[in-house]
Amino acid sequence: MSSIKNLNGRDILLSMVHAIQENKQYLGDVDGLIGDGDHGMNMNKGFTLYEQQLGDKETSLSDGLFDLGTVLMNKIGGSMGPIYGTIFMEMSDASLDADEITLPLFKNMMEAALEGLYGIIDARPGDKTLVDTLYPAVESLKASVETGKDFVQALEDMKAAAEKGKDSTKDMVAKYGRSSRLGERSRGVLDAGATSCCVILKAMADGMIHQLKN
Repeated sequence: MSSIKNLNGRDILLSMVHAIQENKQYLGDVDGLIGDGDHGMNMNKGFTLYEQQLGDKETSLSDGLFDLGTVLMNKIGGSMGPIYGTIFMEMSDASLDADEITLPLFKNMMEAALEGLYGIIDARPGDKTLVDTLYPAVESLKASVETGKDFVQALEDMKAAAEKGKDSTKDMVAKYGRSSRLGERSRGVLDAGATSCCVILKAMADGMIHQLKN
């Protein structure tokens, strides 16, 4: 298969939900090193509320991303609610009328997410935020489209790019958020947002790969 049916969004979304739930403690531990330690708890709250709202209903990927974004925007507060809300709602808007999610369309969805994010935050690559995970993931997808890669391989490459991007934040000094007050002392620790973004992108990709292979 070279595309995913937009209507089959439920399993992909639940893959993302379960990944956050399973990593709640880890995300809290990462955040606790230079932040206030509540990132895992807040993310878990938002994703679990979405899971409860979804119940046993089916959903398209577009509709589910919009609904998840709305829950996060309205229910988890802090900076991460609007950030992840924007990411998922922009991805939804970019795919709303599609029956099939192809690699070029998924690339467009991820580009829309990044552009939407740039519209609400000042951070750019190198500033030790989730942009350092999202940006290389987008660049990887763009390269895969340009070289005509298979969708599954493109998703595997995106996962690797997201992981590398997340890991790169360890050597950066935070410029935004609570940890920015630490200056040089923020170096040597992963950024919590970059870490949760990596967890989410890898889970989304795994959910999509499962459908592409079956």
